Amino acid sequence: MSKPAIGFIGVGLMGHGMARNMLEKGHALTVICHRNREPVDDLVRRGATEAISPRDLATRSEIVFTCLNSSPDVEDVILRDDGVLAGARPGTVVADASTSDPASTLRLARILSERGVVMCDTALGNSPVEAEAGTLNAFVGADPETFARLEPVIATWAANIVHVGGVGDGHRVKLVNNFVGMAYVALFAEAFTACRAIGLDPQKLHDVVRPGGLYCGMFERISRWVIQRDPKAHLMRVNNSLKDLGYYNRMVEDAGMTSLLGHAAQHLFAMAKSNGMGELPMPRLVELVAAMNGVPQDRDILREDKDNRRQGEPGSRHRRAADRPRKS
Repeated sequence: MSKPAIGFIGVGLMGHGMARNMLEKGHALTVICHRNREPVDDLVRRGATEAISPRDLATRSEIVFTCLNSSPDVEDVILRDDGVLAGARPGTVVADASTSDPASTLRLARILSERGVVMCDTALGNSPVEAEAGTLNAFVGADPETFARLEPVIATWAANIVHVGGVGDGHRVKLVNNFVGMAYVALFAEAFTACRAIGLDPQKLHDVVRPGGLYCGMFERISRWVIQRDPKAHLMRVNNSLKDLGYYNRMVEDAGMTSLLGHAAQHLFAMAKSNGMGELPMPRLVELVAAMNGVPQDRDILREDKDNRRQGEPGSRHRRAADRPRKS
């Protein structure tokens, strides 16, 4: 059997690796420039075709993947006059790999179904590194027939594929997953700041947590920024994290649940955005929590501050209020 032709909208940090893996594993691939030309040009050099509009892309594709920043972006490329729906044929599958609002996903599914087009969600786990390696996690919300059709395609870029339920369920579980991850970031930001505030080298916390039951991938990524200053420790931006937390809180509140930790994490990320950190990777949240408390980040300052406290002098952590970040 021939492999289905793929259209891909949103070949950015995550999408480029996904698209490249499908192309290299034998799928005809059509792409379009959404914001950044560089990954599009790279894929075209590798053999992909570039479309002039989402409609043009859909006419060339049996399966259309979207991997965009937000639900409004997804709705726009699908529903606008020259959008995917205008070019899709009955039987076309639209698979949204964005972190989207499930309510929006269900609305799109109803609109597309009226034209015989199938909507599903292929939410993602892990980072651009795994996207390039073809070892992402995929949480798929689709009917069984559509899942069977999609699974071998997703297997070109995912090592772990979980069919979590019907359309919208992939996005639902992704939002819960991301809430856990972002709550971890907030927790670790405070924990590493606490170490510095009491005069401990953050490496010591890593040495304690690493062999125990509290260790996890997110702790390691935050540690790589705090201890090694690795700028690629985790590339997801504060703005995207804040958007996902907003979707999560709205989703659970619509279900009648009170979100306590979700709103606490959202507030901290909102503070980071209001202090000009929106486009920074989310491990940099550690700097916000440290600045809020006047805690130095540099190890030499940390050692000097610790010596001062031992001698009964106020440390540099007692920064005047005017120097601290403003609250959102």
